[in-house]
Amino acid sequence: MHISEGILPLSWAGLWWAGTLGALAISFKNLKRNLQDYPEKKAVFAFITALVFLFSVVPIPVPFSGTCSHPVGIAVAVFVLGLSGSIISGFIVLLLQALFLAHGGLSTLGANAFSMAIMGSISAYLVIRLTQNLGFPLYMKGFLAGLLADWITYLTTAIQLALALKGEESVSSLFIKVLLAFIPTQVPLGILEAIITGALVTAIYKRRKDLFAFEGLKTIKGVVK
Repeated sequence: MHISEGILPLSWAGLWWAGTLGALAISFKNLKRNLQDYPEKKAVFAFITALVFLFSVVPIPVPFSGTCSHPVGIAVAVFVLGLSGSIISGFIVLLLQALFLAHGGLSTLGANAFSMAIMGSISAYLVIRLTQNLGFPLYMKGFLAGLLADWITYLTTAIQLALALKGEESVSSLFIKVLLAFIPTQVPLGILEAIITGALVTAIYKRRKDLFAFEGLKTIKGVVK
């Protein structure tokens, strides 16, 4: 989710920015209302954003793809902050990394945020709701949410690169090449992130279940929309 500056043509970068800004506008409105209802969540929001920052800060270069491989950490944010909070948190993380660490660029920030903050959060949210309905143990909820959030983030990044850089090549052909470039690093990283996410959400719930957007993985009114 750290596509470098200049990798995407401006037309594609602008398109992803448009989608990201639309999602941010909706998420910010929900988050603002939630923080008014639950002001104690402000400190939690800052803590979880810092945690996601640390999760996703170590780069593993992926040859020939114009990007790097990382754990994403966004599933933990969905558990604690809800969907809207997670999207805003993920965007802040990527903005700070682009500004101060040269992880990704500003023109490509819309694309990077769309893949991690938006698609990563949505996939984790849907997994949590599905596994909640199926009665999965908390650790498995965290494991599957962490795994899918990680892999969906990189699947989206592969699609973004294939669409923008296809040239004379077909989109499907380039997509497969980019995906194959990610697989050696991201398959094991995704599994490792799933293990850590499951353990982390279980530990948080045992000590401070009141911090969860899903208390007992049941929605608290006004926190998760």
